Amino acid sequence: MSETKQKNSISVFFPAYNDANTIGKMVEDALEILPRITDGYEVIVIDDGSHDETANVLNRLSEKHSRLRIVTHENNKGYGGALRSGFETACKDLIFYTDGDAQYDAKEMVNLIPLMKTEIDIVNGYKIKRGDGFNRKIIGGLYNRTARLLFGLPVRDVDCDFRLIRKSALEKISLNSSSGSICVELIYKLKSAGCKFDEIPVHHYPRLFGQSQFFTFKRIFKTLRDFFSLWLKLVVFKKDK
Repeated sequence: MSETKQKNSISVFFPAYNDANTIGKMVEDALEILPRITDGYEVIVIDDGSHDETANVLNRLSEKHSRLRIVTHENNKGYGGALRSGFETACKDLIFYTDGDAQYDAKEMVNLIPLMKTEIDIVNGYKIKRGDGFNRKIIGGLYNRTARLLFGLPVRDVDCDFRLIRKSALEKISLNSSSGSICVELIYKLKSAGCKFDEIPVHHYPRLFGQSQFFTFKRIFKTLRDFFSLWLKLVVFKKDK
């Protein structure tokens, strides 16, 4: 990346749920890399009703870093609820987000910046190699292929939550999903609003601590239910684009 800093300001946010073992490093990594990118930046963590030590970790970090903002959900609102809070809270020109469980390297956000050219509205990552077990790879692959087929998505990996988005693009759409289906809703609605995409490969690592919000029977069932409801609403009946 050029040594010339971006004129655009950047909000970085991490949705976190019981990520006490990883969220500290994610925040520290972001705060290390962002001053090299722009002078106008903020880091936000959405604590989505965690019941481990996440809140204590974040409180200690906030005492050290004035650029860190914490949004706390008293009750878990689901992945979609956490993302919507992040998008609503972020106030800079560009918004980057990835998960707080450290399956992605926050420092790789620097690689997305050069692709955010004037004509581009969203830079979407895609996994070089998925760092999950066999079952999750199969479920994730099927979900991703089905989403691309039914919604005609312009990205190869809608399940890759490593994204840089113009705030002005997000202001063109409204998001309603509370489950993991929000990623499909996000990409589909941005495409329908005429937004332009670019993609970049990113590394994906095994989850070392805790459990994913998505890969439980209850979460998978809710996401699939919301997924097909979204398809009927947006694609079949063409409502609420």
